[in-house]
Amino acid sequence: MSEQTAKKELPACPVETTLTLIGDKWKVLILRDLLPGKKRFGELKKSLGKVSQKVLTAQLRDMESNGLVSRKVYPEVPPRVEYSLTELGQSLKPILDAMQDWGEEYKAKNA
Repeated sequence: MSEQTAKKELPACPVETTLTLIGDKWKVLILRDLLPGKKRFGELKKSLGKVSQKVLTAQLRDMESNGLVSRKVYPEVPPRVEYSLTELGQSLKPILDAMQDWGEEYKAKNA
C-alpha cells in the first residue's frame, strides 16, 4: 500500500486518526515501555504481562507498518530482534504523559 493510499484511508477527524493508530490497550502499553529505549520481544512480553505472543507480534507489526516502531534484526544465531520507537513514535510522548497525569489525578480523587 502506498503512503498516499494510507492517508486516504485515515479518518477525517484527527482524534479518530490518533485512536486508529494507538487506540488499542496493548499499543499504548507498548509505547509506554519503548519510551525509555529499545527492548527485545521477550522483554516487552514480560513487562506487558497477559498479552499473548500472537497479539504482541500483530500489534508490533501494525505499529511498524504505521511508522511508530522500528524493528532491528541482528544477524546472529539465535536471531536477536530489538524494537524501538521511531521519531514519529517518540512524538506521542506528550500524549502518554498527559494520560499518566490524568490517571494519577483520577486515582488520587477516587481511591
